[in-house]
Amino acid sequence: MNRLGRTDVEVSPLSFGGAGLGNLYTEVGEQQAYEAVDAAWDAGIRYFDTAPHYGLGLSERRLGAALRERPRDQYVISTKVGRRLEPVPDASGDDLANGFAVPATHRRVWDFSADGVRRSLEGSLERLGLDRVDVVYLHDPDDHAEQAFREGYPALEKLRSEGVVGAIGAGMNQAEMLTRFVTDTDVDVVLCAGRYTLLDQSALDDLLPVAVECHTSVVVGGAFNSGLLADPRPDATYDYSRAPRELLDRALRMKALADRHGITLRAAALAFCAAHPAVASVLVGARSAGEVRDCAEQFATDVPTALWQELLESGLLSDREPS
Repeated sequence: MNRLGRTDVEVSPLSFGGAGLGNLYTEVGEQQAYEAVDAAWDAGIRYFDTAPHYGLGLSERRLGAALRERPRDQYVISTKVGRRLEPVPDASGDDLANGFAVPATHRRVWDFSADGVRRSLEGSLERLGLDRVDVVYLHDPDDHAEQAFREGYPALEKLRSEGVVGAIGAGMNQAEMLTRFVTDTDVDVVLCAGRYTLLDQSALDDLLPVAVECHTSVVVGGAFNSGLLADPRPDATYDYSRAPRELLDRALRMKALADRHGITLRAAALAFCAAHPAVASVLVGARSAGEVRDCAEQFATDVPTALWQELLESGLLSDREPS
């Protein structure tokens, strides 16, 4: 287990991302969702992440139900604030425009105000069926930086000081603003998605070195860049869009090297994310027990040093990457 910043919150090196439980892109059955969480538990995963955004609360409800019979002091759960859910009277249609195959029973309201943070967390606790969560992130404040720093962050800081939550931070798909959170606030952890992978190491420019210096933990999400590094093929996605040909070719070259060394590209992608000293956990989204078991198996795979050397010599990785 790895400690988040200077807190007492400890997370497993591999963690479970709950977006899939919210019917990301396609429906996931109730039993399938519960079996995915059970498989994560059986694999030793003890850190579970969710958010109101994921399926308009469905992910939180399912994750809470699946963990309810587990000893509360044996796992860590995080959720996010910044998007409040408001009921839509006489709702019709679905939420696929936002990426989730669920009925559009609620609408998301961007709100990083102090009141919005508390109201959002109260709603999350109700859906989870818990009296506390361990970690709370400001969720995607890209276009709401002023309010997030002026109101949202101080609200989280107050919740932490009151003992309501154990650790606080921000989660984003970019590294620049997360670096500002590390340098300008007292966050314990940041969740950086897709910016520290075999294909994109932009988090190395500032975020990861600064995090080490400030003793702030980093949780890395998007290790597969939304699919390309899991299974590089012509129709693979990169950051939720069709992968550009140049990146597909690069991923295929990496896969060929991994194959030659007797491991999968998935194993190399996960090991790369976990190697940096700032990284406390690698967060992997899964929607089935099979996907969870595969991720756990790949994460446990020893990656030969010779593979990293070949990636460096071939120019597929720069020499500043940890190996």
